[in-house]
Amino acid sequence: MISRLARLIDAEALYAILRGAKIDLATGETARASAEAVIRILQPDGVKVYARYDDKLERHQVVVERNRHGNVRTSVIDEDFVLSGDFRQLVAAAQLVDGLIGPGAYVRRGEHQNPVGDFGQAVHWLRAEVERNATVQRYKGLGEMNPDQLWETTMDPASRRLLKVQIEDAIAADEIFIKLMGDEVEPRRDFIEQNALVARLDV
Repeated sequence: MISRLARLIDAEALYAILRGAKIDLATGETARASAEAVIRILQPDGVKVYARYDDKLERHQVVVERNRHGNVRTSVIDEDFVLSGDFRQLVAAAQLVDGLIGPGAYVRRGEHQNPVGDFGQAVHWLRAEVERNATVQRYKGLGEMNPDQLWETTMDPASRRLLKVQIEDAIAADEIFIKLMGDEVEPRRDFIEQNALVARLDV
């Protein structure tokens, strides 16, 4: 999620939120406190974080300016992001991992182990360990696979999984389909605003 959001918002600022930086843009004072919370967690080299008031939108924001090789990249944490599903997930994840990593912590996989300072480092190391011996291939459809790949991933009775579809599933699917594809705009808008994992969305 962070790698996707990093196209809009500074990745290290997002990690700061994941590590517990509280974001509150209700007032100028809380926005300044939010900026200070982010900068305390960020590495300060080449980055500037401050609160500002957008006169046009009449909203408080936290601005992150990162200077790399003479180029300044500016990203904004604003009310749209704070109200998004992505932000809710970040906050929920931060609460979930709070206090899990202490001094001297390390992560182990098999005979390998690595010291870690926070949960993000642990996940990053474990993913790198797994991906070291993994081959990833992507297909648009089953027809693009070779016969042996199709057998291994989909057709082999020893490993495939069949799920029975109940009538309740069809009813729920029909309700969602009508909500998302029907003529009524408001239910669709409400559903997207509550569930979309995006920072900004024009409906």
